[in-house]
Amino acid sequence: MTESEPTLRLEGIVKTFPGVRALDGVSFEVRAGEVHALLGENGAGKSTLMKVLAGMYQPDAGQIVVSGRPVVMRNPIEAKHNGVILIHQELSLAEEMSVAENIFLGELPRRRWGFVDWKSLHERVATILDKLNCDFGPRTRIDTLSIAKKQMVEIARALTHQARIVVFDEPTASLTDQEKVVLFDIIRDLQRDGVGIVYISHRMEEIFTISNRISVLRDGTHRGTLETAETDEDEVTRLMIGRSLSYERNREAPDVGDVALAVEGLSCGRLFDDIGFELRAGEVLGFYGLVGAGRTELAETLFGLRRPTAGRIVLGGSEARIDSSVEAIRQGISLVPESRKEQGLVLSMNCRDNMTLPQIDDLTAGPFVSNGGEIAIYDMYRDQLDIKAPSWRQLVQFLSGGNQQKIVIGKWLAMKPRVLIVDEPTRGIDVGSKAEIHNLLRELARSGYAVMVISSEMPEVLHVSDRIIAMYQGRITRQFTAAEVNEDNLVQAISGIGPGSGGKARPIGAQAA
Repeated sequence: MTESEPTLRLEGIVKTFPGVRALDGVSFEVRAGEVHALLGENGAGKSTLMKVLAGMYQPDAGQIVVSGRPVVMRNPIEAKHNGVILIHQELSLAEEMSVAENIFLGELPRRRWGFVDWKSLHERVATILDKLNCDFGPRTRIDTLSIAKKQMVEIARALTHQARIVVFDEPTASLTDQEKVVLFDIIRDLQRDGVGIVYISHRMEEIFTISNRISVLRDGTHRGTLETAETDEDEVTRLMIGRSLSYERNREAPDVGDVALAVEGLSCGRLFDDIGFELRAGEVLGFYGLVGAGRTELAETLFGLRRPTAGRIVLGGSEARIDSSVEAIRQGISLVPESRKEQGLVLSMNCRDNMTLPQIDDLTAGPFVSNGGEIAIYDMYRDQLDIKAPSWRQLVQFLSGGNQQKIVIGKWLAMKPRVLIVDEPTRGIDVGSKAEIHNLLRELARSGYAVMVISSEMPEVLHVSDRIIAMYQGRITRQFTAAEVNEDNLVQAISGIGPGSGGKARPIGAQAA
């Protein structure tokens, strides 16, 4: 890679919000044809810096230089005209519109008299979707797609323009392993075309696979830029948080109590079949598997969001009929969902109101809500979970990912559940906050909660779990204790490869030929 003029330079960027200096003189550059990873804890300034680049925020000081020419990005349209495309972590799609309409939103091809050229639009989008190996078409409505497929639509937007710089903000958070391979191939194609890539992710294995250089932000300042080939995860982590982290396997013997939840032969159509397990008070039971294995659908069924087609749910020794989330909460089951921003929070509400939302009826006397009662609940869990927010009045949309997740956890702990289900507990969270969430889950188990953790990250499930259940294509393939499990047998289990199968995929318990 040549040392010629970078395709992008951000020079001395300053951005201040009321009470917060989000960016303090940050300088950052991207060369043509390189993947430049941008790392930092949640709240370090990464997304703010990229929103300045994309014209969503105006800097208080500093300048943007694209291909040697200073430019002003007054809005995202100007940024796009200057060759800058931002693929958001938070999905920004119009749910009621088609895939094609979303990809070319604001720039639909026109015929005479201003009518939309639907034939041209659908043909162009079909070509892009084919390149991304998508199994849906241009006319598909966005609201019928899974989160992973919606993310592919966001990525497809970047391929519709002659981009000079493409920013990927947590692009693989919802993607399957196969979709990640496709994405990385697309990124390499963009590199070969001389496009500069900014890649934001909390997943270190991706950073070291795809990037050429790594820049680190901390507390709104630039802490350093490293050549990826000349550094390691420990050095990057120290730059990010000022200390090293170790994610060793959990080898702690839990002090378990009675069975809090028993599931017997539970099925839900084609989503999962014949699921059976026990979860005891005082333990963390991990569920691990590929995207589409049925783990999230199982959690949603236990929480009353789906109706089972067979089987029983037993809580505290008594069979429970759970036909709604209200009934699940009443019987002591709480769910921290996979997507905290779409399913777990009301972003336009403050911290206190988000945390007390499920119990608002209990805090109401006549037409009035007890402000004192709400604040007392918030203060209790703010202290217990170490939530960092200026006050309870802070809108949750302005909190870091880790603190948002703590708000969701606190909301459900305030309901005093028997069983706490946490789906992808650290999705989109930096390494420092991730360690805090892991420690919190372990501490909740030690204090007597029955905790069920669903994760797509092997280090995470190994680190926090006392036992691990592996799922493949809607079935449980194996159950492991902490002493039994290792990376090899866990990978085999989530691939449907049983012991003695000779490497051929089959559910555990199936008869060998």
